[in-house]
Amino acid sequence: MRITDTAICLTVEDATTSSAFLIRHFGFKETMAADGFASLSHPDGPNVIFVRRGLEVLPEDLREQRAAGVLLAFTVADLPAEYERLRSEGVPIVMEPRVEPWGERLFLVADPNGVIIELVDWVETPTTEAAGTTGAATAEDRSTLR
Repeated sequence: MRITDTAICLTVEDATTSSAFLIRHFGFKETMAADGFASLSHPDGPNVIFVRRGLEVLPEDLREQRAAGVLLAFTVADLPAEYERLRSEGVPIVMEPRVEPWGERLFLVADPNGVIIELVDWVETPTTEAAGTTGAATAEDRSTLR
């Protein structure tokens, strides 16, 4: 198999609002749209497609499902700056910045349809506190994120 492109397709209540969210806050461009459908691209990431729940192009047993338990994860160059930018733009932060024991530094936001977007970067060496069993960053760890 030769894969020529990659897209993530998510079923949501309102494809237009999820599309507008990625365009406004993450620099995506809409490449195609129709009633209940939006296809987006980004020069540094995968294509993302939003399909309105219930749309008849979906197989009948999938029509009423919605994106749940799926995260869009974007590795970014400057996590603290992205956190501050998104916070100042009023984007709902659903998990504050933290450092995981394996060195992943991340925070989560939600789009208007509840699609969770993880922004992540990597620290060279996890701190001793972050290597604990909870994975939650201490106040000192969080201060290095801002």
